[in-house]
Amino acid sequence: MPVTLDKIPPLAPRPARPRIWLWLGLLLSGLLLGVGGTLLFGDETLPQKPDEFWRLALGVPFLSWCALGFGRMLFHIGEHAAADGWDEAREEVLIRKIRQGRRSQQVLGVSWYTALRAPGEPPASQLEALLSATKALKAQPSRLDLTTSGHSRLSGGTDADLKRTLQRILASVLADLAPTLARLPDGAPLALLLELDSGLSEDQWRQVWQKAWRGSGIRQATSPVEGSGLAALDQWLDQRIDDQALLMVVAVRFAPEQPEGTAEVAVGLLFGNRLTQTTLAPIAYLHRPEEKRKSTSDDLLYATRQALDWVPLDAQSIKQVWRVGIDVQREAAIATVLTEMPVAVTHKQGICNLDALLGQPGKASPWLAIAAATQMIESGAGAQFIFSGGGAGTDSLWGTVLTPVPTLSK
Repeated sequence: MPVTLDKIPPLAPRPARPRIWLWLGLLLSGLLLGVGGTLLFGDETLPQKPDEFWRLALGVPFLSWCALGFGRMLFHIGEHAAADGWDEAREEVLIRKIRQGRRSQQVLGVSWYTALRAPGEPPASQLEALLSATKALKAQPSRLDLTTSGHSRLSGGTDADLKRTLQRILASVLADLAPTLARLPDGAPLALLLELDSGLSEDQWRQVWQKAWRGSGIRQATSPVEGSGLAALDQWLDQRIDDQALLMVVAVRFAPEQPEGTAEVAVGLLFGNRLTQTTLAPIAYLHRPEEKRKSTSDDLLYATRQALDWVPLDAQSIKQVWRVGIDVQREAAIATVLTEMPVAVTHKQGICNLDALLGQPGKASPWLAIAAATQMIESGAGAQFIFSGGGAGTDSLWGTVLTPVPTLSK
């Protein structure tokens, strides 16, 4: 569930102070009424008894005024106490919400493959290709029916047996993460978020996954994670921040049924909770993602600012912006946000549009950008910002920040 600070009630209204002239006028009016009332309705002998006359004419109104003023003062103090209590409770809720919103995950392991990474090449090669705007999106036969369409395909996957090709891809991802997991005990809990978008049926690709997992040599048993995309990560930060388990994400887009404008990618990520994970050194910190709630530029601007505030981070600290899984219709909204935010990037430098270079990665969109941004941080770069959607036909759009690990904590 998103952490929403704008839904917190405002500060309590402060009670107005008693108006001194009103109370002085009330005192004078009471005294005049007391004298007049005593003269009109008092005993005929009262004028011959001045002490008793003035006690009755002035004393009673004055004492009544004092009692009324004391009651008004108590009421005013009570209103202040109630307002203070409201504000203190609101402050506690606000602090709790901010602490909850500023939770983050350690990025412990990364594996990512795109069409720009040839077999045997290190991941840095595809990062350099992306940063130099090398385009892999081109017209080529699809895997399923060999019709020509504009898309990008993972390198080294020309085998006609799609299941065997997918198994090789999954095996490569798991092989990259296995050395990190090998440093943990066999019984270490491991949660798995598996997102696979493929032209293969679910039964087929799950069989392939099981075979790749058995051959990976990873000793830890996994438990499934409900949800998908960054919403699942957001839910993890809310509900499982004290969990001992690591979170493994494996996201693959392979042989889509409609390949036009798509990208084949394979991503593996390993996350750890900062409160419980102390064995492995983190590569970067992934902070709470923020989703826009309405289809407006203002709401996207709010989500972007909130994502930065969760760090907290000055927009000038952002050294690279990544865009992925975003429809053309949202180009203007993102351009507006980048204009409003004083980020140290421009449309010609510091912004990498993965959709334009690779095609849309579908469900793997946010994970691909996180992997690329983590690789960027690992190479020595500063904070990274990600705009990620779910591809064509989806309305979700998230803002996410990754930051380097402070030197003293490494």
